[in-house]
Amino acid sequence: MTDYESLEDVAAELDRFRDVPNDVLSSVVVRDGSCMRLYVENVPPQWLNDPTTDRELAARVCAGCPVRTQCLELELRTAGPVTVGVWGALNETDRRALYPVWAARRAIPGNGGGR
Repeated sequence: MTDYESLEDVAAELDRFRDVPNDVLSSVVVRDGSCMRLYVENVPPQWLNDPTTDRELAARVCAGCPVRTQCLELELRTAGPVTVGVWGALNETDRRALYPVWAARRAIPGNGGGR
């Protein structure tokens, strides 16, 4: 996964965004996300023909991104368990594992309760 020790740690860090509206998160991610700078001036990313795994790509692109956690929160909210690609420095496998833990903390119906 990432620098986190557990999925619970990741979900707990995301709690601080619980009350931030989606449109605000989206604006921040689009404005400040490291990945958004990759397509400036329509220049394709250097890894297009590179056999890089999603995890390696996430580590490379998201390292030091100032809005990594906001990006992850937004993706969990909008895509939920059907998430694909790399968002918030996690690939889809890692986010799918995180989703039920995150959803339980938010008491999202159908995901096992809450706290």
